[in-house]
Amino acid sequence: MAVISQIVDPQELARFKVLIVDDSRTLRRILTQELKDNGIVNIVEANDGLQALEVLKTQTFDLMLLDMEMPELDGMGVLEILSKEDGLKDLSVIVISGAESLDNAIKCIEIGADDYLPKPFNEVLLAARIFSSFQKKRVRDLEKERMEAVQKEKQLLEIEQLKTEKLMLNILPRPIAERLKRGEKNISGSYPEVTILFSDLVGFTQMSSKTSATELVMLLNDLFTRFDKRAEMLGLEKIKTIGDAYMAVGGLPIPRPDHAELCADMALGMFEDLQEFNASNGKSLNMRIGLNSGPVVAGVIGFTKFSYDLWGNTVNTASRMESTSKAGRTQVSTATYELLKGKFSFDEQGPVECKGLGQVMAYMLEKRI
Repeated sequence: MAVISQIVDPQELARFKVLIVDDSRTLRRILTQELKDNGIVNIVEANDGLQALEVLKTQTFDLMLLDMEMPELDGMGVLEILSKEDGLKDLSVIVISGAESLDNAIKCIEIGADDYLPKPFNEVLLAARIFSSFQKKRVRDLEKERMEAVQKEKQLLEIEQLKTEKLMLNILPRPIAERLKRGEKNISGSYPEVTILFSDLVGFTQMSSKTSATELVMLLNDLFTRFDKRAEMLGLEKIKTIGDAYMAVGGLPIPRPDHAELCADMALGMFEDLQEFNASNGKSLNMRIGLNSGPVVAGVIGFTKFSYDLWGNTVNTASRMESTSKAGRTQVSTATYELLKGKFSFDEQGPVECKGLGQVMAYMLEKRI
């Protein structure tokens, strides 16, 4: 009498795989026929416990019907081995036991069997036991799918978090990014001693009028990537680019006494980078650079798009040092000169008229001594 196939989708039953383990060929045949009558056709037989374990090494099953009394290795021995194998702990097992072995059947359930079937078995009881096992498998499969979905969602979330962190590190100094991750708002600070570097390309406007937008972006990216690598190597913080202008700072967000030296080395190195860029791309761009040292206020601004920026007269003076510099040269203020003299050589320029600042004493950086 087919019982399970009346209440379970036949396609699901067709995927349900059963291992029958019994040293009696007759009982195996009876059980096989009963399973087929209930719509279960994916069946494998083993004539003892040892053979069953060998089969389990190469195949997976949803249910095992396990005889209690067998030579070589009995049902209890099989269960003890299964309980120690991580990949087999979840296999549903129904122990087939005679009335005289009921105590052993109970021990088997304590070890890990799901249920037992008394001999001689009733076909309705057999169907009920198998249906129960089938339902348990369905629940396990759903739970497994749910856990896999949760794990996948967790992995995707971790990937997105890594992308977010990487993006934050691309636009913000690491210590500032860490503070934002912790939920801090209104991040700002005063820094008494930093050095600001501004650079601007000479001949860029003329070149851009003869270059496609795509090529122009590629060229700027090539050059600024070279600058970024040098800034990272020296321990400077790139603040931003505005068109063809490049701004970096030494001495923040982590103060350090050699901020002026780092910016001077950066300036000299940027001209080397520009020379290599021109040679690689067949260009003849030039550049002006300005340096100034002093106090600044720095902080994060923006709501949907964060930006780390600097404010103060030190920034304005650095910008003026760049705009009044000569092509191919680095002009520094008196404040920066005082920090660098004796370590770098200079060409004194004298007072330079700077918009909004008046006469400012300036020096042209030559080289490290």
